[in-house]
Amino acid sequence: MSAAERGDAPHAGRYGESVFRPEQAGEDERIDFGALAYDDITMARLRALGVGPGWDCLDVGAGTGTVSRRLLEEAGVASVLAVDRDVRFLEARRIPGLRVLEADVTAPGAVPGRFRLVHARFVLMHLPEHERLICALAELVAPGGVLVLSDAVDLTNERTPATPYSAAMRAMWQGLRATIGTDVTWVPSCPHLLRDAGLVSVAAEVHVPPLLPGGPLSRFWADTWERSRAAMLATGLVDDAGVDAAVRYLGSDECAALSAGMLTAWGHRPEEDSP
Repeated sequence: MSAAERGDAPHAGRYGESVFRPEQAGEDERIDFGALAYDDITMARLRALGVGPGWDCLDVGAGTGTVSRRLLEEAGVASVLAVDRDVRFLEARRIPGLRVLEADVTAPGAVPGRFRLVHARFVLMHLPEHERLICALAELVAPGGVLVLSDAVDLTNERTPATPYSAAMRAMWQGLRATIGTDVTWVPSCPHLLRDAGLVSVAAEVHVPPLLPGGPLSRFWADTWERSRAAMLATGLVDDAGVDAAVRYLGSDECAALSAGMLTAWGHRPEEDSP
């Protein structure tokens, strides 16, 4: 279902334009905080799926390249193609053996070839055409290969205790949806969308790393709120003092909250029939 069909107001920009601009100082560090929180989880799932020597891999929305690097250095895969709309962080870090492609995956034919692993983390949640893109990414999976998608799931609801953190998270999700089209409401349906895309042996899991004062995930959310502050304030759900209070709350021993979870879903492309 399109944004127009859901009745959403049109948003003004895209990820990396009005919010989370790569040229803004410290954006690579913000991405790295998220990587510190989630990379071990991602790599454990990829290893459990058998990713290893001989695999040709595609890492979509590769960011600073932390998953791409670990696929090459730890999993020992044959090759990784890292794709992003802006590859400045990938180029700056010069990962040996990594192929880099600056491309917009929303454009038809943006990525050539097929891969035994196609991986995208925290990408589709920012793209309104996620259903079409799941089908497009599934087509990039070689027979016998696997598509692995991870996106955020919001764990706040009407019974979540009212704290500076919960107020900031609600304002962030609403502000990002209005500003760049971010939508996590569909993410729990990702396994069904993988089946609809023709994949088999579909499964999913959710992981929620802890929010610890000074920990990488707490620092990631604090930086994320700072960079999306204008969008959050525009919702009317928080003011500047409220955002500041939420940042202090994350860094304090008073923090008692669940982070947004990461839902990872995967599905395999069937082996082609013998001729």
